[in-house]
Amino acid sequence: MAGRLDGKVAVITGGCSGIGLATVRRFLEEGAQVVVGDVDDAKGKTLAEEAGLTYVHVDVTDKEQVDALFATAKDTYGSVDIAFNNAGISPPEDDSILDTDLEAWRRVQEVNLTSVYLCCKAALPYMLEQGKGSIINTASFVAVMGAATSQISYSASKGGVLSMSRELGVQFARQGVRVNALCPGPVNTPLLQELFAKDEERAARRLVHVPMGRFGEPEEMANAVLFLASDESSFITASTFLVDGGISGAYVTPL
Repeated sequence: MAGRLDGKVAVITGGCSGIGLATVRRFLEEGAQVVVGDVDDAKGKTLAEEAGLTYVHVDVTDKEQVDALFATAKDTYGSVDIAFNNAGISPPEDDSILDTDLEAWRRVQEVNLTSVYLCCKAALPYMLEQGKGSIINTASFVAVMGAATSQISYSASKGGVLSMSRELGVQFARQGVRVNALCPGPVNTPLLQELFAKDEERAARRLVHVPMGRFGEPEEMANAVLFLASDESSFITASTFLVDGGISGAYVTPL
């Protein structure tokens, strides 16, 4: 049986851990040629050697480096069919608006929102020339509802990712390019594990609101990304693709 991504070239940022790494592995299983962009060179080089993919060091806030990432995909494999713009941060300094300073605000905006702008801007010319492509931007369930645990810049950045994805999805729909926003609920990734290690009570507050009673797994998010990347979602664009264990549908969660 042919893979669902046979013949497709995918660029994945933040591909060395968490949702990004799970998606890298899922895409490879389905036949894609994968280019990973990250700042973790040790993991990236190991991943490239083990999986036979292309790794590129990239600071996703740097336009020249982002442009080079997508140019590498085009030059190496001949096309850019999928862009999973997934790199992001959630530092402890990003808290209530009363406690979050301007430097922390700006850093999160740069990594979480400006990077998506840069990646979309870099990927779109290749996709428009081809007349096809799928862009998946990682937003969050906090883009559609208030967070129980305040992260003012993170929430604002993910709202921006969602709004930008909608606009691009509408703008380029008739030119063959689909753009969707993946909106995960709390996921069992290194980011969440780090939060538990530093502030168990704060992290646990996230779980009480999940109707399924557990955190999502990176592999579950990767399956959603695979669907949005594949031709199976050919009539889906500008969507808010929630994979959140029911959080956004719940008024009160029974305990």
